[in-house]
Amino acid sequence: MSLIELRHLRTLSALRDTDSLVEAAERVFLTQSALSHQIKDLEGRVGCSLFIRKTRPVRFTSAGNRLIRLADEVLPLVHAAELEVAKLAGGESGRLVMAIECHSCFEWLLPAIAVYREAWPDVDLDISSGFHFEPLPALTRGDLDVVITADPLQDKGLSYFPLFSYEAQLAVSKSHPLAGQEWVEPEDLAGETLIAYPVDRKRLDVFSRFLAPAGVEPKGVRQAELTAMMIQLVASGKGVACLPNWALHEYRERDYVTVTSLGEEGVWPTLYAAVRADQADAPFMVGFIETTRNTCFANLVGIVTAEVD
Repeated sequence: MSLIELRHLRTLSALRDTDSLVEAAERVFLTQSALSHQIKDLEGRVGCSLFIRKTRPVRFTSAGNRLIRLADEVLPLVHAAELEVAKLAGGESGRLVMAIECHSCFEWLLPAIAVYREAWPDVDLDISSGFHFEPLPALTRGDLDVVITADPLQDKGLSYFPLFSYEAQLAVSKSHPLAGQEWVEPEDLAGETLIAYPVDRKRLDVFSRFLAPAGVEPKGVRQAELTAMMIQLVASGKGVACLPNWALHEYRERDYVTVTSLGEEGVWPTLYAAVRADQADAPFMVGFIETTRNTCFANLVGIVTAEVD
């Protein structure tokens, strides 16, 4: 058993602040007799008197003043920790480290984060690059808290919340032979240079959902980090690029490139927020998903509500 307990520090602090045994007892919800007994018990533990009896105002001994200084240091820290734990227990605060398996998603993610930070100021939010490691296994391990992905994995420890669906479209130069076609077939890209983000092919819609199922390989692949750079290369006739319809909207409106669908039905991936199942119901996590979804529908052109299986 510790010599000094938090209840002792609270009692001494109350006695210092009220300058009265009666009022101090009321503040710490004790009778005056119980408070006096507690102080005597503490003096017995430390082996000396803590204040001089029958003085007004209350005069503390050197030992009493030392414990008062300790109370001033410790009690605010304990109070702050209690508030923080209560918020954590109630889902009002927490850690939210996210990764994104989508280069072009940064365009809508930053506005969504700005709205979320204002609504949930007690959440510690950070972004980790998701392009050079496997984010979903890192989410399972607890290294991450949210992954924005279009490629969910079957894992009982993870929960997936659909944000929206979008059409993956092909951008070509205005003078390209495919310009003006309502849609293209996989074979149409066999002789093309495909401009793509520098990520694994399995994360690229044009490969995983269009070319690979048809067994078609493009003539070449050229990588570019930025969407604007990809559009510049396409407009210059250096190749074609597959991008989300909402990412192409601005460039299409400015008449930089022309856009066509992948196949007659088009390719419509769904973007998900993946979280650990044990955090799926946490209010701060639900708030993030709702904020992200609402911000996207308020700002992105061409997205639709995802169909839930």
